[in-house]
Amino acid sequence: MPEFIPGLQLSEAFYREEVRPILDWDFPGLVYAAALIGYGSDVLGYDTERSTDHGWGPRCWLFLPDADVATHQSQIDAALQSHLPPTFRGYPTRFSRGAATVGAPEGPIKHYVLIASLPGYFVHHLGFDPTGEIGAVDWLLCPQQQLLEVTRGVVFHDGFGVLTAARERLVWYPDDVWRALLAAQWQRISQEEAFVGRCAEVGDQLGSAVVATRLVRDLMRLAFLMERTYAPYSKWLGTAFAQLACAPTLLPTLTAVMHATTYAERAPHIAAAYQTLAQMHNVLGITERIDPRAGHYHGRPFTDHDGRPFIVIHAERFAAAIRATIDQDTLRNTASFIGGIDQFADSTDFVGATERRAQLRFLFD
Repeated sequence: MPEFIPGLQLSEAFYREEVRPILDWDFPGLVYAAALIGYGSDVLGYDTERSTDHGWGPRCWLFLPDADVATHQSQIDAALQSHLPPTFRGYPTRFSRGAATVGAPEGPIKHYVLIASLPGYFVHHLGFDPTGEIGAVDWLLCPQQQLLEVTRGVVFHDGFGVLTAARERLVWYPDDVWRALLAAQWQRISQEEAFVGRCAEVGDQLGSAVVATRLVRDLMRLAFLMERTYAPYSKWLGTAFAQLACAPTLLPTLTAVMHATTYAERAPHIAAAYQTLAQMHNVLGITERIDPRAGHYHGRPFTDHDGRPFIVIHAERFAAAIRATIDQDTLRNTASFIGGIDQFADSTDFVGATERRAQLRFLFD
């Protein structure tokens, strides 16, 4: 195996040293954009040697204006297939069924320079075209993983400027959409925060741990929202979380929640995490200040003298306060309760399927 090179570096060098000279020679004056965006751990910068066993290697996207796709796509594809070298920096430039190869595997062997129109790519990947109008429901039905995939990576060349402008529009949610997602995330926490203690009270330590684990994930995703950073799907959630500004404080606390084996061990750590996030909310300044102290469930807030002896933050307080600041009716009355697609749906096969997601627009009508 050649020495490992991070995929973004490998693919940028591949474009500049091999792909661009072919385009300049065979298609002078062609207007296009070139980038490595979309799926793949390399796009997010998380690839390692392990990543090289499938769908990884010297590759990129070429985006053409709509009118040029029909005219030039097959010609560009043929030129690249003919002139690209079999390897680049020791890695194969030909792929079969997503795996890079220099041999003669089953199926056709092709380069991995994919050619498409930019609006067509976005509609397929996101479910909407960010070069046009983006509605609130478009944002809600697009998973954060997909938004992350098209705003990370690297643009190597943008001959008509549209790709760069579209990525800038997608960097973060409009303010009202963001607030609705924040409210929905606090609402999720409110639904289960008391169950960590209640499960343990009836002797179900496993159930307590399962609920605590769910809450840890919800608290992590809340932190991403507060820091205005898209959260990746589960494989990279912890890796990306460790890069947040709040990680030095929250990472040890949430790790302690996960390592605890009893509620007595778990409760003070999850209370500390609640309170850290409550304080982070107040720093945002999007509502009046909310008391960040935790307290007993069904008791007077911020006390440990009444109610059920389960430590909670009363997360519904934060959800209600944020909800009251949202102007758009759909976002305030519906989205702020159920959230976006990856707040209420958890199947990768569903969340990752653009056409299936589109069928849920009725939820927000």
